[in-house]
Amino acid sequence: MEWVLAEALLAQSRDPRVLLGTLCRGEASAERVETLRFLLQRLEDEGARGGGDALSEAAREVAAGYLVPLLRGLRARRAGAPDTDPSPQARGRVLRAAGAALRSCARLARGPPLAAALAEEALRDLLAAGSTPGLEGDAEAAVEVLAAVGPCLRPREDGPLLERVAQAALVLVLAGDGEAAALAAGRLLLALGQGCAVALRAVWGGLVAPSGPDRVGLRLQVLSALAERLLPEPFAHESGPDARCCSRFWRTVQAGLAQAEDALTRKRARYLLQRAVEVSMERGADCTCGPREGNGPSLFWWSEKKKDELLKFWENYILIMETLEGNQIHVIKPVLPKLNNLFEYAVSEDNACWLFHPSWHTCIYKRMFESENKILTREGVLHFLERYETKVLPFSPVFSEFIIGPLMDALSESSLYSRSPGQLIGSGSPLGLKLQKFLVTYISLLPEEIKSSFLLQFIQKMTSRHWCAVPIFFLSKALANVPRCNALGLEGLLALRDVLQCTMITHQILLRGAAQCYLLQTAMNLVDVEKVSLSDISAFLMSLRQEESLARGTVLWTELCDWLRVNESCFGRSSTCSSFGLHETSSLNPYVKSLVQEYIKTPAWETGEKCSMPDWFEAKLVALMVLLAVDVEGMKSQYSEKRRTQNVLRMFLDPLLDALMKFGTNAYMPLLKTDRCLQLLLKLLHTCLLKGSSTQDDEVFNLLQNFVMPTTESISEFILRRLTMNELSSVSDLDRCHLYLSVLTELTRLHRNMGWKSSNPIWRVLSLLKNASIQHLQDMDDGQEPTLEKQIQRVVSMAALATACEATDQEPELQLDSLDAGPMERFLASLQLNQTLQKPRPEEQSSFLEESSSSQGWGKIVAQYIHDQWVCLSFLLEKYHALIPPASEGEPLEPALPAVQMPGRTLQSALAALTILPSDQVSSVFCCMKILVPKLLASSESLCIEAFDMAWKIISSLSNTQLIFWSNLKAFIEFVFDTKVLTIAAKIKGQAYFKIKEIMYKMIEMSAIKTGVFNSLITYCCQSWMVPALSVSQGSLSSANNYSELVLEACIFGTVFRRDQRLIQDVQTYIENLGHDCAANVVIENTKREDHYVRICAVKFLCLLDGSNMSHKLLMEDLAIKLLDKDEVVSKSRTRYYVNSQQHRVKNRIWQILLVLFPSFDQNFLNRIIDKIFQAGFINNQASIKYCIEWIIILILHKFPQFLPKFWDCFSYGEENFKTSICTFLSVLSHLDIITQNIPEKKLTLKQALAAVLPWCFHPNFSVRLYALVALKKIWRVCKMEHVEEFGALTSVVESSLNQVENMHGVGNAKKNWQRIQDHFFFAAFHPLKDYCLETIFSILPRLSGLVEEEWIAINKFTGFTDIPFDAGFQWYLSPTQLRELMPGDWAQQDIGSNSGEADTQPEWTDVQKKISPWKNNVPDLDLELVFPDRAAKLGKSVNRLIVVASLINKPTNLGGLCRTCEVFGASALVVASLQYVNDRQFQHLSVSAEQWLPLVEVKPPQLTEYLQQKQSEGYTIIGVEQTAQSVDLTQYCFPEKSLLLLGNEREGIPAHLIQQLDVCVEIPQQGIIRSLNVHVSGALLIWEYTRQQLLRHGDHPQVRASSETSYWFGLDK
Repeated sequence: MEWVLAEALLAQSRDPRVLLGTLCRGEASAERVETLRFLLQRLEDEGARGGGDALSEAAREVAAGYLVPLLRGLRARRAGAPDTDPSPQARGRVLRAAGAALRSCARLARGPPLAAALAEEALRDLLAAGSTPGLEGDAEAAVEVLAAVGPCLRPREDGPLLERVAQAALVLVLAGDGEAAALAAGRLLLALGQGCAVALRAVWGGLVAPSGPDRVGLRLQVLSALAERLLPEPFAHESGPDARCCSRFWRTVQAGLAQAEDALTRKRARYLLQRAVEVSMERGADCTCGPREGNGPSLFWWSEKKKDELLKFWENYILIMETLEGNQIHVIKPVLPKLNNLFEYAVSEDNACWLFHPSWHTCIYKRMFESENKILTREGVLHFLERYETKVLPFSPVFSEFIIGPLMDALSESSLYSRSPGQLIGSGSPLGLKLQKFLVTYISLLPEEIKSSFLLQFIQKMTSRHWCAVPIFFLSKALANVPRCNALGLEGLLALRDVLQCTMITHQILLRGAAQCYLLQTAMNLVDVEKVSLSDISAFLMSLRQEESLARGTVLWTELCDWLRVNESCFGRSSTCSSFGLHETSSLNPYVKSLVQEYIKTPAWETGEKCSMPDWFEAKLVALMVLLAVDVEGMKSQYSEKRRTQNVLRMFLDPLLDALMKFGTNAYMPLLKTDRCLQLLLKLLHTCLLKGSSTQDDEVFNLLQNFVMPTTESISEFILRRLTMNELSSVSDLDRCHLYLSVLTELTRLHRNMGWKSSNPIWRVLSLLKNASIQHLQDMDDGQEPTLEKQIQRVVSMAALATACEATDQEPELQLDSLDAGPMERFLASLQLNQTLQKPRPEEQSSFLEESSSSQGWGKIVAQYIHDQWVCLSFLLEKYHALIPPASEGEPLEPALPAVQMPGRTLQSALAALTILPSDQVSSVFCCMKILVPKLLASSESLCIEAFDMAWKIISSLSNTQLIFWSNLKAFIEFVFDTKVLTIAAKIKGQAYFKIKEIMYKMIEMSAIKTGVFNSLITYCCQSWMVPALSVSQGSLSSANNYSELVLEACIFGTVFRRDQRLIQDVQTYIENLGHDCAANVVIENTKREDHYVRICAVKFLCLLDGSNMSHKLLMEDLAIKLLDKDEVVSKSRTRYYVNSQQHRVKNRIWQILLVLFPSFDQNFLNRIIDKIFQAGFINNQASIKYCIEWIIILILHKFPQFLPKFWDCFSYGEENFKTSICTFLSVLSHLDIITQNIPEKKLTLKQALAAVLPWCFHPNFSVRLYALVALKKIWRVCKMEHVEEFGALTSVVESSLNQVENMHGVGNAKKNWQRIQDHFFFAAFHPLKDYCLETIFSILPRLSGLVEEEWIAINKFTGFTDIPFDAGFQWYLSPTQLRELMPGDWAQQDIGSNSGEADTQPEWTDVQKKISPWKNNVPDLDLELVFPDRAAKLGKSVNRLIVVASLINKPTNLGGLCRTCEVFGASALVVASLQYVNDRQFQHLSVSAEQWLPLVEVKPPQLTEYLQQKQSEGYTIIGVEQTAQSVDLTQYCFPEKSLLLLGNEREGIPAHLIQQLDVCVEIPQQGIIRSLNVHVSGALLIWEYTRQQLLRHGDHPQVRASSETSYWFGLDK
């Protein structure tokens, strides 16, 4: 068209100047400039044939007079007149056309070098625009000019100019992402590089030169554009750049392959790699990229002698990288064996060295790790870890860097550690276990000189980020299993300490404790003791939390002691003084001895009376090291002198004991020294306690007690003096008060353990302390303005009194006073509650504010004071609760104990206290309310409800506070759900009763968010109900009967956890299964807060109930009715009902509890509920529920044969009420031998059973027939055993039916399914009576029926839950049969049932093709296979022999579109997963009634393998639409006439196990970046290609056929 237009213009005038002048006048529109361009190009062609000077002159005039001003004008208008600036599209057209015109002008012009002048000017513009913000448009114009005239520059004369242009363009490309950079990369550099060697060398030099931030994508864009020039041609001999020999080139390619985020950059990198391999193959010459890194191979090399191996390696490599673009694991996993082959090619077996640079392998793994698909990332990590299990690879620094970098980054993702499908809970993460094996193997293979640096970097990497609990646990466990080696010094020990700090972040205490245990083991295994001192070791040990990991009595403590014993004299010396000021020794005992001595010493500058409390760190450290050293000594003297341990402990503690003995007599002992001594004593007593065993047999603890006992009098006298003689007068002294009282409490406990004696000093001190505290509190109420000293002493006295009350309450021997109210009781009863302390006088506030940073705020001081008041009051109320007047009597006028005898006022004060106290100090108030509310509930219900509300508000606010929540929750539950409170509230049935139930449901709701709340509630309630449950004479379960909803909710409780929650629970279970090998299991108390313990508690409580007790019986019957009602509600809910859904789980739990309750059911009660049980059998249920219903029906009929008539009635319902639920009743009949055990005369029952089952043996539904036949076989066996075989005509029918099914040579899977159902556990191994136990109900049956592992409750969970004991006579918790040994079979996995709402769906295992037939009433006798072709023939349509299988597709829109396409092109059938899709509106909207004219076949995904095999046997070729390594291009594939087309899932494609069934894979050729089409579009393309080939093969005219199909298509649209 352009040529014709140019000829037409030239025909008007042959003078070029006239034509060009005409075009150069007027507005510079895009059309005008483009016309000028192709006219100049036409003149350029004429000039090549010998144009004259006139043409050259005209070209110069156009360039100088029009085009250059035009470009300048575009820039000027863009900068100065934005309103008239053309659109970006029009401006781009003008720029491109003007550039092309300039190129033609430069070629036409002769004489002066016009191109050079234009290039110089454009280069100046480009450089100016590049350094000035806002001039991107000028840069674009300059690039256009340079791209136009650059090829016209002369290499020799204009060489420097070309070099400068190339360098400027490259800088522009590598510096920015704008339009100018894209133009420079895509046009300018390409034009320069392809046209001139000088420019090419300049570009290449810039690309390979070291630079700052490496813009990989832009570099690859330039490299791929110039690939043909940078890679040598096959037979070229000129010396040009060869990118294959440049290491920076290959580093750029590898970065693009592994780290590029966009697919286009990765595609460019693969292109460069593939092109380099092709060039090497074509040239046939050796090539090496240098220089080498050490002794390793080059990044790239080629040898003609090994070209076949090299070609195979690179072909597989490129195939893997291309496959990874799919990002789908089912596509990638079959290719991973080729990655194994890459390792085989890359390693020389002879020399044990790398032939290919290992960085190429790491690129593949990096690409997998960077995938958005976490399954692919996990597969990549597993594959890399498995490498060292199968093959020992030579050492390479590349792999070490890769492990510490990308691999550890990938390992930080918690989701990678999830269990594999089918793996049991608690069996351990596959990735975690493989990580452990890998790390052990890899480190053992490292050279000794590398091992230390690698381990140090590995551990330091663990400190570089905030790791989640699961990854840090498995990494720590892997490190702990590394074989012993002296690899780490002080720097490594400090790095391990930093990792310990990282573990403290997680909230999962068990995971945190386990990680600490393994990190300590790592230190013992890897630290070189000669490079660290004992001071370093002790500082590291202090980073551990003793309450979570390192505690006496654990295996870890023993290992640590043994390690210290072995290395006792090997530790290095510290060059500096320790924190205690001592120079260290390398031996343990002298170090610990000096440690204690220096600790007890008091620095001269800290002897003042106003010094602050010392930090606890030093006391913890000294106590820990003392006990470690003593236990080490015990190990050494285990077989020698036992007295040695006593001597060593005495040697360590002598300075401490000497100081303690002087406490009572030396009034001038420095305050700091007394503080440090008491801190050390307290920490020694706490740390010495053994975990997991009794301390009575612990020699060290007994010795410590014996050493401390003589000092108790001195210590207690000192504490008494300090607390009562006004020596505590500052805010910082409150910390000392807490220390003194803690020591006094420990000494009280110590004396209790040793036995009380009449001369016990604690006895006397506590009595004096109580009296002195009361006296102080009374004396200070003198009305004077308070001072700081007085207020502090007031707080101290109240705290001392609270401690004395607590000690007295815990130890009956200390209750010196009689039940008659003494001075203390009268004082406490008259105490003004919630009295706040006034701040000190203004002149003393300055000293208060100037105290040390350890001082508390005045508000906290007041809160502690009020808290101590309520501690004292709770002691008083507990002691004198019998004196609290009942509601009917009222309060006395002059009470002797006002706080006790006026409960209403005291409860109001308690409510006021809850508004004042912080949340962590309300438990004492809850204890008081627990005593008061039962006395007031009947008379002051509104006040009690207010107490409930306020207490619950506090608990709700604490739900995110881990440290104080559980203790407060326990106190709250003991208060609100006290048995007395529950009984009184239920009796009066007032608002309190409903308020308690409201709180109960709120707590259950909270349990869904905070696991363990419901556990605390149900455990306490069941324990409080347990006493009357175990002893009939003590009362009834009236309280439990009134709150049976609580038991109901506990029976069905359990949430569906998120994936991350399941992972945490799996790992916790794995750690628990490690037992005592992991010290955290011993140290950390198992709180049993998992959800399944709620049901365990409820079940064990129900097992304690006695069916002969009327109260127990009423509770169980009420619960059973509520459970059946709940089942009916759940069944009718519209929630989607699928396997392992919440709905499925709740129903399963209901029927499990009904099975547990069954022994308590009598005939009268069953008369009330039997209809509901049978009705439940008519509902489509999941497999686990179905088995439970069948089981309970069998048990009912066995125990009460009177219900058999009702059971026979179930078979008389209309077929529309059955669907496939008749299988439930047929399964019951398969256990007729159990049912008839209690029937003396069985003949009638057997006859009724045969009459009931025989009609179903001829049912059209295949699964129903199978169930009926297995029941018939079982019944007939009973008939023969009972010698009852004469049933007249029935005998021959039964015999023939059974013979036929046993000897069938069935089509498809009929024979196989018959064998499967007979081998199914419910018919072959399950015994309804012998297997009736908790293990079968809660563990075996859920496992065999396909329930998710979270619903399995192992029997050891029941026995391990000791809060509710089993009755001594309870026996039925273990199955005596071999049922527990069975594994789920094929039938168990496939008869899970149908979804609710799919009324006519058959079980998944059937192989009967169920086809839709809208007109079946009109042609009832016709075969469906003939109906559709016949109808199509009447419509003038032809039907081919193509079957399209879409069972893997689950989106109705795609299925509807495919249905329409298949019908239009005459496919013989469309196979779908469920015919219910036809009723979907989205399907119908897309199919436009095509389903009425096309055979639809139902084949569920689990049946596909067998269906495909069946079609193969019928002569069909199975064709998959998938991209695989051996897939055939669609344009090259010839379809057989009998073709079956298998389409993949929308997201995952065709599963790997089905790819193995395919005869061929066909892929659609693609040109774009996106790698996949919509599945409907892909299917339509292949269906059309099949149709096209068949039309050509049979001679049909394509145009006629296309016209017919098009008309029919649009006819349907109407």
